[in-house]
Amino acid sequence: MRPAHIGLAVLVTALWGVNFVVIDVGLDHFPPLLFCSLRFLVAAVPAIFLVGPPRVSWRWILGVGLALGVAKFGLLFIGMHEGMPAGLSSLVLQIQAVFTALFAAVFLSERPGRRRLLGMAVALTGIAVAAVDEGTSGPLLGFVLVIAAAAFWGVSNVLTRKAAPPDPLSFMVWVSVVPVLPLLGLSLMFEGADPGLHALAALDWAGAGAIVYVAWVSTVLGFGLWNFLLRTYDASAVAPFSLLVPVFGMSSAALVLGEGVSPLRWLAAALLVGGVALTSLPSVRPRLPLRRPRSGGDATDDESPGANPDSRSGASLAAP
Repeated sequence: MRPAHIGLAVLVTALWGVNFVVIDVGLDHFPPLLFCSLRFLVAAVPAIFLVGPPRVSWRWILGVGLALGVAKFGLLFIGMHEGMPAGLSSLVLQIQAVFTALFAAVFLSERPGRRRLLGMAVALTGIAVAAVDEGTSGPLLGFVLVIAAAAFWGVSNVLTRKAAPPDPLSFMVWVSVVPVLPLLGLSLMFEGADPGLHALAALDWAGAGAIVYVAWVSTVLGFGLWNFLLRTYDASAVAPFSLLVPVFGMSSAALVLGEGVSPLRWLAAALLVGGVALTSLPSVRPRLPLRRPRSGGDATDDESPGANPDSRSGASLAAP
């Protein structure tokens, strides 16, 4: 990946890491499914009137909207509402990199190389270390829901790669339209109307700020940049960057929410960063010298400009 694109990937993970703290704040003000519905409503309106029509098939808009908006975020918000801490949620969710690589291998025929597999193994070791450090502080139901959310994030990554939207920002805005009504219907069905109406009536600056951040900063900006990277590179190359999210998530949770960060968890963060570096940074191979023609050899028509040098010997030139 280009250095500028690596910087974009790190920026997105920082925005998403802080997002877990903001979600925790928002869940203090709204029921989880209603909060999720409001997130996408604010992300889609008024942006939908400022961007052009989607330049991909509607099936991709619908598929990513349901997988990412309804399934991934709906399950994540419910899991955190059930007691999963923000830092632990940011950590567990990153198993989506494994789901993404698996789905990409099956459906996109993307085969990660040995170094990329090693990097993912190192990063997942970091997740395991941090999970051991957390112990059983998170409830089992919340843990399972966040794992399920990670699987659907992997699905949405592969669908986005398949869609290859030429305008990632417009694509994300239209995707944000899809989850609004399904999530609102699920909220009315399982959470009831009264809690939602009470939350809206008691809306304050903290609640409004949480909606704006998760809608515009995390959703529109974050996923717009993320989709650009997925359109430019293989899904299995982009997805491991999300393993940086718990580094920012745990740090911001410690600073804002007072969640402790032990030395063991810092070790986990170091493993995650090391795994991302192994997975994503380009390898440098020495350039082999080209074979020079023997002195005194007669020139032939094959040596004229535009001729294929390989045709003289039948051998391939060394790759740079």
